[in-house]
Amino acid sequence: MNRKGIIRTIMILAILAITIACDQISKSIIRARLDVYDHYNFLNHHFNVFKVENTGAFLSLGNNLPDPFHFILLTLLPVLALLGGLVYIIIKQDITRLTLIGIIFVIGGGMGNLYDRIAHGSVTDFMHIDFGVFETGIFNVADVSIMIGIGLIFLDGFVKNKEVKEQEILASE
Repeated sequence: MNRKGIIRTIMILAILAITIACDQISKSIIRARLDVYDHYNFLNHHFNVFKVENTGAFLSLGNNLPDPFHFILLTLLPVLALLGGLVYIIIKQDITRLTLIGIIFVIGGGMGNLYDRIAHGSVTDFMHIDFGVFETGIFNVADVSIMIGIGLIFLDGFVKNKEVKEQEILASE
């Protein structure tokens, strides 16, 4: 690996470590300071903080799966997918910066939640947003990281698609 590749790998691992650290620090604070279903309201009850231990995936999906399926779907497959994603972004050198950062955020969020599932048997969720017509499920910093990552990947795809269309228009004139 050349110097540029080493620096790129270090940056990938640094962003990944920061993402996981932010998630784990926030969850540690919540675990230490709140009991399950303790409730705090902010911004006129639009932003709420309370501790929920989620044994399922996003929005508790898979919560009631039998143990072997629960392990396979919520632990084993995510481990393989996250390791595959990490190997992919380290090996693949021609990923745009925005997509690369997006993938790192998705992997970091996934690793944060996976660590909880393995170390604690559940994922600590604690944030909830409610604006009446817009209300979220209960989520955590790892979930935010995943959503930001997906948003960056879509944004990059949109920008690339727009650039391709503009080039096609210019070429046809």
